Amino acid sequence: MVRLSRLTSLLGLFSQDMAIDLGTANTLVWVRGKGIVVEEPSVVALDKVARRIIAVGAEAKRMVGRTPADVVAIRPLQDGVISDFTVTEKMLQYFMRLAVDHAFLARPRVVIGIPSGITEVERRAVHDAALNAGARACYLMEEPMAAAIGAGLPVSEPGGCMVVDIGGGTTEVAVISMGGIVVSTSIPVAGDEMDHDIIAYLRQVHNLLIGERTAEEVKIEAGSAMPLEEEITVSVRGRDLATGLPKEVQVSSVEIRDALSGSVNAVVEAVRQTIEATPPELVADIMRRGIVLAGGGALLRGLSLRLSQETKFPVYLAEDPMRCVVRGCAAALEEVAILQRLQARMQRRRPPR
Repeated sequence: MVRLSRLTSLLGLFSQDMAIDLGTANTLVWVRGKGIVVEEPSVVALDKVARRIIAVGAEAKRMVGRTPADVVAIRPLQDGVISDFTVTEKMLQYFMRLAVDHAFLARPRVVIGIPSGITEVERRAVHDAALNAGARACYLMEEPMAAAIGAGLPVSEPGGCMVVDIGGGTTEVAVISMGGIVVSTSIPVAGDEMDHDIIAYLRQVHNLLIGERTAEEVKIEAGSAMPLEEEITVSVRGRDLATGLPKEVQVSSVEIRDALSGSVNAVVEAVRQTIEATPPELVADIMRRGIVLAGGGALLRGLSLRLSQETKFPVYLAEDPMRCVVRGCAAALEEVAILQRLQARMQRRRPPR
C-alpha cells in the first residue's frame, strides 16, 4: 500500500493534472502550469454508417446543419448529462490529448464539473468515461460549488453564498455554506432552451425556419430579459415554410424578449424556490452578499436586473462567468482538503459489493 502511494505521488510529478468543465454546449480544459488550454464546443461529427468520428469541437460545430445524409453532427451531452457514452468518451479523450503537446508521461488526475441534480448512474457514467479516456483518477464536483469557487465566493466560511450557474443545458441554483451545498435546484432550462424558444417563435410568428446556430446568434445579438434603452432590430435569414424558398425578416429585440420570456421566467422561479427553502440565517447572509450569476447564459442582457427586481436581492455578474466552473475545478486540484472531501463523497455514494 505504501509502495502504491509512493508510486502515485511519483506519477503526480510527471502528470499534467486537469480540470474539465464538461458542458452541454462547451467543454473547457485547464492544465496545471498552463491554464485554460481547450475551449471548444461539445459537438462531435459522426459517420453514421461506420460509426467513425470525423471531427470534434469547433470543426464539428461548423458542420451542424450542413452535413450529408451519412454524417451527423451531435452533442453527446443533453441537459448536462451523457446521452451517448461511447461518443462522450471519445470526445473527452480528444480534448484531453489536445490539452497536452505530447503523449501522456503519466495518466493525469482529473476534476470534472457535473450538474448537482444528476443521478448516481449518470455520475458513474461521467466518472467511467474520464477513466476510459485516460485519467488516472477522476473526482466529480458539483457545478454550483465549482462556479462559486471560480467566482471567488468565500464558500468555506459559515455564511451563506448563493450562485446561479446558467449553462447550455441546465441552470443550477445553490446556497453554499461551510464548504457544502445547503440547498440546490437544478432545472433543464438554460441557453439551449432559449435557442429553441427563438426557433419556435420565428416559426410560429414569421413562418420562418432557422437552425440552432442562427438562433444562438440572434440570442447573443438581440436577446434580453428586460427592456433595453435602445431596442435593436436584426435581420434573420432562413427558409420560408410556405414556399420553401429563402426568406429574410426583420426581428426586434422586443420580439426576442417575448420569445425568451418562458425560459427567463423558469430561471427566476428556480431562484425563488431555492430562496424559499433556504434557512433564515443564510437568507440574511445572501441579502448582504448578493446573488452571483455564472455561466454563458448569465450574459443575457438585463438578466441580473430582472432577478434583482424579482427577488429584492442584489445580483452581480461574476467576472469571466463562462470560465467560473473550470476555474473552480482547477482550484480543487490545488487544495488537498477539497480533493479529500470529493473523494470521501464518492466513496459514500459507491454501492457496497
